[in-house]
Amino acid sequence: MKNKVQLITYVDRLTGGSFVNLKTMIDGPLAGLFGTVHALPFFDPYDGADAGFDPKDHTVVDPRLGSWDDVRALSTSVDVMADLIVNHVSADGVAFQDFLKKGAQSDYADMFLTYASVFPNGATEADLTSIYRPRPGLPFNQMTFGDGSKHLIWTTFTPKQIDINVHSEKGAAYLDSILTRFAEAGISCIRLDAAGYAIKKPGTSCFMIPETYDFLAELTHKAKARGMEVLVEIHSYYQDQIEISKKVDRVYDFALPPLVMHALFTADAAPLARWLEVSPRNALTVLDTHDGIGVIDVGAHADGRPGLLAPDAIHNLVETMHERSDGTSRQATGARASNLDLYQVNSTYFDAIGRRETDYLIARAVQFFAPGIPQVYYVGLLAAGNDMDLLAATDVGRDINRHYFKKGEVETALATPVVSALTKLIRFRNEHPAFNGAFSLVQPSRSELELIWKAEGQWAKLSVDFAKMAATISHTGPKGAASFAVQP
Repeated sequence: MKNKVQLITYVDRLTGGSFVNLKTMIDGPLAGLFGTVHALPFFDPYDGADAGFDPKDHTVVDPRLGSWDDVRALSTSVDVMADLIVNHVSADGVAFQDFLKKGAQSDYADMFLTYASVFPNGATEADLTSIYRPRPGLPFNQMTFGDGSKHLIWTTFTPKQIDINVHSEKGAAYLDSILTRFAEAGISCIRLDAAGYAIKKPGTSCFMIPETYDFLAELTHKAKARGMEVLVEIHSYYQDQIEISKKVDRVYDFALPPLVMHALFTADAAPLARWLEVSPRNALTVLDTHDGIGVIDVGAHADGRPGLLAPDAIHNLVETMHERSDGTSRQATGARASNLDLYQVNSTYFDAIGRRETDYLIARAVQFFAPGIPQVYYVGLLAAGNDMDLLAATDVGRDINRHYFKKGEVETALATPVVSALTKLIRFRNEHPAFNGAFSLVQPSRSELELIWKAEGQWAKLSVDFAKMAATISHTGPKGAASFAVQP
């Protein structure tokens, strides 16, 4: 994986709807900014019940976006990352519809998980309440089969996303077919989506249990044999995330977004500093994603172990986000909107900090200097605000942060002072040789941080004072040491 800033985007929401347009933008207005593009699900259909995360056919590019040849063409400009949706398939897909029609006589019967198949001897109350799910309630939906019988189908996320038995013959063959197709299309990295939920075992949480690690190791081995790196997407307790990082190629640093925001809101950089001392070095760093701003990653463990932030600090963090966004994030979070998750606030990062441009650029500078490879969400790249019209149209909370950019909007945003300053930061992160070296951290005071990179006589340092909301980058250069302020 290139040590350069990455872009994560929907193909249709940034470019007007095709891989050809995305390549044109990467080669044109965004030239030189990104080493990798993570194209969010572009399979058939890309606009299903969960914005592409419920494809009917994971091995087919939705023809409205292009073809596998277009994906390969994009890979000649930048490395391409794609999602391998590990845990589930679409309820509308051929396999599950065949199972619904024929039941146990279906060729796909062993591919899907039912209450009875996971709990053949029944389940106790403790068995059911111990299952971890990111949304309220139990992970089952009652469905009627062709013969009129009713069964409880395992659905971790929504009734349109049907969990599969990844160890079944059909389930394993399905995942293998996706890996092969990806490799043929020139994809160099895959993200395992919802992988933490893939293994179900009675008497456990069914989330990141030991058997899950074994499965991830097996899947990673298969991907690497085809020349692809593996990124695992898991929201979890911070110490668990550190342990997960030791077993896979890459993880996300999901603790970083709330910790940076906490420092911006309170001028207390100590929790952020403590995390940066121990955070996984093989991480992709983020501030914003298509799934909102998570808070579970800085919270306490279910067994009582303390988190990176205390409960009252997390509460204040969330309330400050709602306040600074003028209440718009509250309208999209929790029970106020469908498709809710328990661990996230739905908002653009820019709106969540009150559209304060200097604060936003400081947050990005911290992200770019944090250990790992930075990934920037397309809405965050353009410093966009919450899309209340889209939220009103769909009543899906996460759509507040999934704007469809119209023709000309991208170019207009790129010309604004805040985005121009952000692209300058991106180019600096991509080009300065110090970022290929070693990271260190100094905390002169509770409100100050110095993030330092050094490599073979080259160095770059970010100095931040969260009390004064001021930051400076100093660095080596062709003509000696230089510096510039982080500001629009």
